[in-house]
Amino acid sequence: MSRTDAQAEPAARADERSPLGRWLGRRLPVLLVTVLLLVLVSALLWRRIFISIEPGETGVLYRFFTGTVTQRVYPEGLHIIPPWDTMVPYETRRQVVMHELDVLSVRGLPVHLELAIRYQPQVEQLGLLHQRVGPDYADRVVVPQAESVLRRELSRFSAEQIYTNENGLLGAAVLLARDEVGRNFVEADDIVIRSISLPERVTAAIEDKLQQRQLLASYDFRLDTAHREAERKRTEATGIRDFQATVDASLTPRLLRHEGIRAARDLATSDNARVVIIGSDEGGLPLVPGGR
Repeated sequence: MSRTDAQAEPAARADERSPLGRWLGRRLPVLLVTVLLLVLVSALLWRRIFISIEPGETGVLYRFFTGTVTQRVYPEGLHIIPPWDTMVPYETRRQVVMHELDVLSVRGLPVHLELAIRYQPQVEQLGLLHQRVGPDYADRVVVPQAESVLRRELSRFSAEQIYTNENGLLGAAVLLARDEVGRNFVEADDIVIRSISLPERVTAAIEDKLQQRQLLASYDFRLDTAHREAERKRTEATGIRDFQATVDASLTPRLLRHEGIRAARDLATSDNARVVIIGSDEGGLPLVPGGR
């Protein structure tokens, strides 16, 4: 076989392939490069494409072309999104943040408060929360709003009134703070005032005043008890006096003689009696021998 025939044979076999085979043969290098690029991009962006929402979390989706999705939240589980979009997870469990603040009383004395704020986001409003506040809503809304309300409300009272929680003023301030926080797509379950601190001299003066007030209340109680006991004894004495007067009025000589006869008869008929009762000359009891 000549060299010309050998060269013509592969070309003839290539011409015998189908159109698809010829198309793939011409574009195979491009296809391989494209597949490799897709695999590489998927390997690099898989964390942005396959999003896992953990237990106790809810996701909010931000679309690159249309913005935050506010009408829907994404529950726990796996979600597939385009790599140019962003899924932001939010913890929906109850959370607690500790905070300290100083409040100036109406007379200018500083009052130091330690708070424990328990809160959680409103799940159905997470899209709006993400759009208007952001993931750090605890630092932007929860703590500042609670602190602002407490400062405003407690600054109208004296340090002693705050320290002693006069007329439940701390509870009223906490309720107002919870309502204020709840206006920003967050539910403040409770705001606990863990401790209240004043300057040492002020604290000592207030505690001494409270101690003296308790002692005065104790003295008033004892005095009232003594007055009540005296009144009781006067009432008892009046009752005894009235009883004796009634008895004295009913005791006549004939009644006394009758009762004496009954007592003498009972003694005489007793099995163990060894008694002799001798009556007097004037109206006394009769002679009653006794004994067996």
